[in-house]
Amino acid sequence: MSLLLSGDFHANANKEIFSINKKTLLEKYGNEKYSSINYHVILGDGGFMWPGNFVHDMLNNETLRQREFPILCVIGNHEPILGMNYLSESEIDIGIGEKVLLAYDKPFIAYLKRGKVYNIDGFKFLVLGGALSIDKEYRIPGVTWWEEEYWSKDEEKTLFNLLENDNEFDCVLSHTGPDSVNKIILNSMIKMPWIKDEVALLNDEICKKIKFKEWFCGHLHMDKYYFDAENKRGFQYLHRETRILDKVDNKIQVYK
Repeated sequence: MSLLLSGDFHANANKEIFSINKKTLLEKYGNEKYSSINYHVILGDGGFMWPGNFVHDMLNNETLRQREFPILCVIGNHEPILGMNYLSESEIDIGIGEKVLLAYDKPFIAYLKRGKVYNIDGFKFLVLGGALSIDKEYRIPGVTWWEEEYWSKDEEKTLFNLLENDNEFDCVLSHTGPDSVNKIILNSMIKMPWIKDEVALLNDEICKKIKFKEWFCGHLHMDKYYFDAENKRGFQYLHRETRILDKVDNKIQVYK
């Protein structure tokens, strides 16, 4: 069994669904690889349950229902779920370690909790999440979820306590990448003033404390890969492209 990975979905605001619908995936990977997909991981900004977007969500879900596998979404920064406290009542156990937050039942769409460890199809994942939003002037007045796009101090403390005893993972799933790698990726493309992102800086701290093979993230809206030759680990940023993650002879394989 394998996992499909993709970048920000934004509730299909910019037609992202065409990269992940059944027809596109079959054309890209073929029936054998497609049939092996057991879960689809969206790397943040799924945008599900956006206020006033119910009709579009239902249209998206019609397309997503045509595929045979559930969606697990990393918490991004544009996530209404961050302010929906009642969703704690929808925590369910699907047998991957920590519980998930159920958004929709059909198709199955759930959010992974940030700062938690999940074991999915033989992979041990550290799941992070969140990022800085730079679109504050366009925000919906009165909403509460923006306050939680950064981690709370309690969340940070809980994670670092966990990492004292458990710091080896197959892969990391996050929304934004570590600040140091973000700079490498962005500076290779465009020269721009650097914007301080506390979550990216937190990811830098986490990155120094853990061992892993691959780090997958979105947020930058770029499809780029950086390999840290010194530490022998890769950082894959996804937007329009997808990847399939598998294990062959107990070695991680990433298929384009």
